[in-house]
Amino acid sequence: MTDPVKAVERWLTSIVIDLNLCPFAQREYRSGNVRFKQSNADTEEQVLKDLIVELSLLSRRPDVETTLLILPNALSDFLTFNDFLGFAEHVLAEMKMDGMYQIASFHPDYQFAETEPEDAQNYTNRSPYPILHLLREASLSEAIDRHPDTAKIPEDNIRLMRSLGAPHMQILLAQCGSGEST
Repeated sequence: MTDPVKAVERWLTSIVIDLNLCPFAQREYRSGNVRFKQSNADTEEQVLKDLIVELSLLSRRPDVETTLLILPNALSDFLTFNDFLGFAEHVLAEMKMDGMYQIASFHPDYQFAETEPEDAQNYTNRSPYPILHLLREASLSEAIDRHPDTAKIPEDNIRLMRSLGAPHMQILLAQCGSGEST
Protein backbone atom coordinates (compact mmCIF):
# COMPACT_ATOMS: atom_id res chain seq x y z
CA MET A 1 0.00 0.00 0.00
CA THR A 2 1.22 3.48 -0.82
CA ASP A 3 2.19 5.68 2.13
CA PRO A 4 -0.91 7.87 2.53
CA VAL A 5 1.07 10.93 3.67
CA LYS A 6 3.38 10.73 0.66
CA ALA A 7 0.42 10.21 -1.67
CA VAL A 8 -1.39 13.25 -0.27
CA GLU A 9 1.75 15.37 -0.44
CA ARG A 10 2.19 14.35 -4.11
CA TRP A 11 -1.48 15.24 -4.71
CA LEU A 12 -1.01 18.62 -3.05
CA THR A 13 2.07 19.46 -5.11
CA SER A 14 1.24 17.89 -8.48
CA ILE A 15 -2.49 18.63 -8.63
CA VAL A 16 -3.54 21.32 -6.16
CA ILE A 17 -0.42 23.51 -6.52
CA ASP A 18 0.81 22.69 -10.04
CA LEU A 19 -2.69 23.11 -11.52
CA ASN A 20 -3.27 26.14 -9.27
CA LEU A 21 -6.57 24.79 -7.95
CA CYS A 22 -5.93 26.70 -4.73
CA PRO A 23 -3.88 29.85 -5.26
CA PHE A 24 -3.17 29.99 -1.51
CA ALA A 25 -1.69 26.49 -1.13
CA GLN A 26 1.77 27.02 -2.60
CA ARG A 27 2.81 29.73 -0.17
CA GLU A 28 1.92 27.69 2.92
CA TYR A 29 3.39 24.48 1.54
CA ARG A 30 6.68 26.10 0.51
CA SER A 31 6.87 27.79 3.93
CA GLY A 32 6.53 24.41 5.65
CA ASN A 33 3.31 25.43 7.41
CA VAL A 34 1.18 22.49 6.24
CA ARG A 35 0.81 19.58 8.66
CA PHE A 36 0.15 16.18 7.08
CA LYS A 37 -1.40 13.94 9.74
CA GLN A 38 -2.38 10.36 9.01
CA SER A 39 -5.19 9.09 11.19
CA ASN A 40 -5.26 5.41 12.06
CA ALA A 41 -8.98 5.67 12.82
CA ASP A 42 -11.28 3.11 11.29
CA THR A 43 -14.53 4.34 12.86
CA GLU A 44 -16.32 7.67 12.77
CA GLU A 45 -15.90 8.01 16.54
CA GLN A 46 -12.14 7.61 16.24
CA VAL A 47 -12.03 10.15 13.41
CA LEU A 48 -13.88 12.64 15.62
CA LYS A 49 -11.31 12.07 18.40
CA ASP A 50 -8.47 12.67 15.94
CA LEU A 51 -10.23 15.80 14.70
CA ILE A 52 -10.43 17.12 18.27
CA VAL A 53 -6.72 16.41 18.79
CA GLU A 54 -5.79 18.22 15.57
CA LEU A 55 -7.98 21.24 16.30
CA SER A 56 -6.43 21.46 19.77
CA LEU A 57 -2.96 21.23 18.25
CA LEU A 58 -3.72 24.06 15.83
CA SER A 59 -4.84 26.19 18.77
CA ARG A 60 -1.54 25.60 20.56
CA ARG A 61 0.76 25.80 17.53
CA PRO A 62 0.57 29.07 15.60
CA ASP A 63 3.47 27.83 13.44
CA VAL A 64 1.12 25.23 11.91
CA GLU A 65 -1.08 27.08 9.46
CA THR A 66 -3.23 24.23 8.24
CA THR A 67 -3.66 20.49 8.74
CA LEU A 68 -4.54 17.82 6.24
CA LEU A 69 -6.05 15.03 8.36
CA ILE A 70 -5.71 11.96 6.13
CA LEU A 71 -8.17 9.09 6.66
CA PRO A 72 -6.89 5.99 4.83
CA ASN A 73 -8.93 3.53 6.94
CA ALA A 74 -12.19 5.41 7.46
CA LEU A 75 -15.04 7.00 5.54
CA SER A 76 -14.16 5.41 2.20
CA ASP A 77 -17.77 5.70 1.02
CA PHE A 78 -18.33 9.25 -0.22
CA LEU A 79 -21.95 9.55 0.94
CA THR A 80 -20.96 8.41 4.44
CA PHE A 81 -18.03 10.85 4.37
CA ASN A 82 -20.30 13.67 3.22
CA ASP A 83 -22.79 12.92 5.99
CA PHE A 84 -19.93 12.78 8.50
CA LEU A 85 -18.98 16.38 7.71
CA GLY A 86 -22.02 17.53 9.70
CA PHE A 87 -20.60 15.78 12.78
CA ALA A 88 -17.21 17.39 12.16
CA GLU A 89 -18.84 20.83 11.98
CA HIS A 90 -20.73 20.04 15.19
CA VAL A 91 -17.42 19.25 16.94
CA LEU A 92 -16.07 22.59 15.75
CA ALA A 93 -19.09 24.35 17.25
CA GLU A 94 -18.95 22.33 20.50
CA MET A 95 -15.28 23.29 20.91
CA LYS A 96 -16.30 26.91 20.29
CA MET A 97 -13.90 27.00 17.35
CA ASP A 98 -16.34 27.79 14.55
CA GLY A 99 -15.25 31.16 13.28
CA MET A 100 -11.65 30.26 14.16
CA TYR A 101 -11.29 27.22 11.93
CA GLN A 102 -12.96 25.90 8.83
CA ILE A 103 -13.12 22.34 7.51
CA ALA A 104 -12.72 21.70 3.80
CA SER A 105 -13.20 18.19 2.45
CA PHE A 106 -11.58 16.03 -0.20
CA HIS A 107 -12.34 12.44 -1.15
CA PRO A 108 -11.37 9.93 -3.88
CA ASP A 109 -15.02 9.77 -5.00
CA TYR A 110 -15.98 13.39 -4.36
CA GLN A 111 -19.10 14.39 -6.24
CA PHE A 112 -20.73 17.79 -6.32
CA ALA A 113 -24.51 17.95 -6.19
CA GLU A 114 -26.09 18.04 -9.64
CA THR A 115 -23.10 16.30 -11.28
CA GLU A 116 -22.56 12.79 -12.56
CA PRO A 117 -19.82 10.75 -10.84
CA GLU A 118 -17.63 10.86 -13.96
CA ASP A 119 -17.93 14.65 -14.40
CA ALA A 120 -14.43 16.12 -14.60
CA GLN A 121 -15.33 19.03 -12.29
CA ASN A 122 -15.48 16.58 -9.36
CA TYR A 123 -11.68 16.32 -9.59
CA THR A 124 -11.29 19.76 -8.02
CA ASN A 125 -12.06 17.99 -4.72
CA ARG A 126 -10.83 14.47 -5.41
CA SER A 127 -7.83 13.23 -3.49
CA PRO A 128 -6.00 9.92 -2.99
CA TYR A 129 -7.68 9.40 0.42
CA PRO A 130 -10.49 11.03 2.39
CA ILE A 131 -9.14 14.25 3.90
CA LEU A 132 -10.41 16.77 6.41
CA HIS A 133 -8.56 20.01 5.70
CA LEU A 134 -8.44 22.23 8.78
CA LEU A 135 -7.88 25.89 7.95
CA ARG A 136 -7.45 28.96 10.11
CA GLU A 137 -10.28 31.35 9.23
CA ALA A 138 -8.21 34.50 9.89
CA SER A 139 -5.46 33.35 7.54
CA LEU A 140 -7.99 32.34 4.93
CA SER A 141 -9.62 35.77 5.14
CA GLU A 142 -6.23 37.46 4.71
CA ALA A 143 -5.44 35.30 1.68
CA ILE A 144 -8.85 36.05 0.16
CA ASP A 145 -8.30 39.78 0.70
CA ARG A 146 -4.97 39.56 -1.16
CA HIS A 147 -6.48 37.70 -4.12
CA PRO A 148 -7.90 39.84 -6.94
CA ASP A 149 -11.03 37.75 -7.59
CA THR A 150 -11.76 34.73 -5.39
CA ALA A 151 -15.21 34.30 -6.92
CA LYS A 152 -13.50 33.21 -10.15
CA ILE A 153 -11.49 30.42 -8.52
CA PRO A 154 -14.23 27.74 -8.61
CA GLU A 155 -15.28 28.73 -12.14
CA ASP A 156 -11.68 28.63 -13.36
CA ASN A 157 -11.13 25.25 -11.68
CA ILE A 158 -14.24 23.75 -13.27
CA ARG A 159 -13.19 25.07 -16.67
CA LEU A 160 -9.68 23.64 -16.20
CA MET A 161 -10.94 20.23 -15.08
CA ARG A 162 -13.29 20.00 -18.02
CA SER A 163 -10.57 21.05 -20.47
CA LEU A 164 -8.16 18.44 -19.07
CA GLY A 165 -10.93 15.83 -18.90
CA ALA A 166 -11.76 13.12 -16.40
CA PRO A 167 -9.47 10.47 -18.00
CA HIS A 168 -6.44 12.77 -17.67
CA MET A 169 -7.33 13.65 -14.08
CA GLN A 170 -7.81 9.95 -13.25
CA ILE A 171 -4.25 9.34 -14.41
CA LEU A 172 -2.84 12.27 -12.42
CA LEU A 173 -4.67 11.17 -9.29
CA ALA A 174 -3.58 7.54 -9.74
CA GLN A 175 0.03 8.68 -10.07
CA CYS A 176 -0.21 10.40 -6.70
CA GLY A 177 -1.36 7.22 -5.03
CA SER A 178 0.91 4.86 -6.89
CA GLY A 179 4.14 6.68 -6.20
CA GLU A 180 4.83 7.52 -9.83
CA SER A 181 5.96 11.05 -10.53
CA THR A 182 3.80 13.25 -12.71
